[in-house]
Formats: sequence, structure tokens, C-alpha cells
Amino acid sequence: MTTTADRELFSPTKIGAIDVANRVAMAPLTRSRADMEGVHSHLAVAYYRQRASAGLIITEATNVSRQGRGYAFTPGIYTEAQVEAWKPVTSAVHEAGGRIVCQLWHVGRMSHVSLQENGEAPVSASAIQAGELVFLESRTQAPPSMPRALRTDEIPGVIDDYRRAASLAKQAGFDGVEVHSANCYLLDQFIRDSTNRRTDRYGGSIENRTRLPIEVVTAVAEIWGADRVGLRLSPMTRAVGDTPLDSDPQATYGHLARRLGELGLAYLHCVEGQTRGPNGSSSFDYKALHAAFGGAYIANNGYDRQLASEAVESGYADMIAFGRPFIGNPDLVERLRRKAPLAEADPATFYGGGAEGYTDYPPLDHAAIA
Repeated sequence: MTTTADRELFSPTKIGAIDVANRVAMAPLTRSRADMEGVHSHLAVAYYRQRASAGLIITEATNVSRQGRGYAFTPGIYTEAQVEAWKPVTSAVHEAGGRIVCQLWHVGRMSHVSLQENGEAPVSASAIQAGELVFLESRTQAPPSMPRALRTDEIPGVIDDYRRAASLAKQAGFDGVEVHSANCYLLDQFIRDSTNRRTDRYGGSIENRTRLPIEVVTAVAEIWGADRVGLRLSPMTRAVGDTPLDSDPQATYGHLARRLGELGLAYLHCVEGQTRGPNGSSSFDYKALHAAFGGAYIANNGYDRQLASEAVESGYADMIAFGRPFIGNPDLVERLRRKAPLAEADPATFYGGGAEGYTDYPPLDHAAIA
């Protein structure tokens, strides 16, 4: 039986200036299928076309500069060759009736000297080394290298990198961009007082620590218009780099959400709870975050069909972003619509490689459930 909540989940809407066919978004999924110049192969065209029934595709995190790269074989959007590789991807998605935005990424301290130009140190808000591991060209893993703190006079250059990437994303045919300010990467490293010990205008107070993401979004909106720019947050995740939480996440991210709302962004996309963990967090009020923002809200992390339907029908969220389910289920929207079983993706093929585990997952056999 189809409920009102179900109809809402599969109904069209508008996210900023972007018309979407349904409320199911494809969350960013790093797959490490590009070459070491950040250029996609033809496989990416098939991969994204297969998933174009999503109301909105948010691409895998895409480096805004060589300095912003922290993992081998991730794509970029800072050279003409990268733009040319993205053009057939956006065309394929549009031909299939989909919408796609490019997620703009700078990893900050989550990098290794071997991935940086001339073996330079990664950069961050402060010189605090990250934990965890990063994926190298040798297809091995290593701890992130010790970062250096960005000088105040270097920050305008980083903002310009985002601005240029946004311009190139427009050339590549995207419908908009999402600024990656989540999962403990560069912008989040500035936001959190656990990773930001600066004493200049980018450190100390909440206003100062949230200054860089605001300046980045403002620059990107100059290219696209604010109604085609989204931003992703993850107030409660420690998943990347063993990064401690901010000392007062509700106040810090609430302030940022209000400022983003004043800019009139297309949407706020939030990882609720711990990245790759269970849905939600009892110690953070995401509804208040949505209210502070005041615009379209995309909820993500651990949602199933029922939770997604209820969240959209109640007005809690405007869209629900599904991540890993889209890997093994290119036609996830149809499977959710029909309440069909979901295929399990093979974790061994998540990162790197070729077509196996990337473009070879079959769509739903309609006859089997007719």
C-alpha cells in the first residue's frame, strides 16, 4: 500500500533553483576511479548515468586544487582536462533526466606529502596532525603527514581555488555545486575549536572560526548564484582523522547555519550522527539546525525507506541523501518505490579498480517482482 508519506518521498520539488524529480538524493561517494591527474575515465559516465533517477546526484568529493587532494585517484575540477572528463558525465545524467551538482573538496590536513606538489606539507587551520590513514598512489595506506598552518595571507588564494573550481564546474555542465564543509576536512578544521588554534581573524570566536566557509560560499555564489550552491556539514562526526568534536557543536554549527541561511543558499546538507554510523545523535538538535538555516534541508546518514518517507512527509527534511545503498543499487529510487530488496555492495571494490563493483551492479528485474 502506498502511503501519503511514500508519495511525498517520490514527488518532485525544487531545491533552490534546481528542479528535482523526487526527494531521493545520491550522497557523495568517493570511489577512487580517476587517474593521478584527477581525470575521470569513461567508466564514470556509465556510473553516473546508471544513477540518474536520483532526484539529485551529488558527485563524489572533487578536489579544488592539487593542494586540496588527500587520497590517490580522486577526481579534480581545477584543470581543463578534468573539465573535459566531467562534460560527458553531466551530459549523460541530463540525457537520462537527472540533475547533478559537483561537490567541491579541500581535504586540508588529511593528506600525505607524496600527494602534494613538490612533496610539500599539507595545510590546515593549525599544525595539528590527523589520525587515521590516507590512500596513496602505491595503493597502500599511510598516516597523514604533519600539516602546517595556513598563513593569513594565503587564505585568499584558497578562496580563489574554490572560486575557480566553481567556474570550471559551470563549464563542465553541472547544475550547481556543493561546498564540502563536513567530515573533518579543511573547512571543518577551521570551524572546530579542536583543530583551530589560530589567533588571527580566522580563529578564536565562533564568528572567526566560521569565517572561511562563509567566505568560500560567498565566492562560489558569485559564480553560480546562491540558489545553486549547497553546503554539507557533519557536526557530530569524528570519522575522518580521529578529529575531536567542537566544544559546543550546537552553538557553532547553529551560528554557521544562520549565516548560510542569510546568504540564500540552495540547501544545507547534513550528516546526522557519526559518518558511517547509525542514524541521528541524541546530543545534537538537527531540527534546530534546519530551522536556523531556514531553507531546503537534505538529511543524510543511516536512513531507510520508512525513515526517509517520514522525514519528508513531516517536513523535517526536503530530501534524503542515500550513500552506500547507491553503490550496489544504481536504480535505488525504483527499488525504494517498489519496496524491493536492496543488493549488498562489495566493500572490497569500493575504492580503486575498474568496472567491477562500479558499473556492473544490475538494475532491478521488474519481472521478478511484478
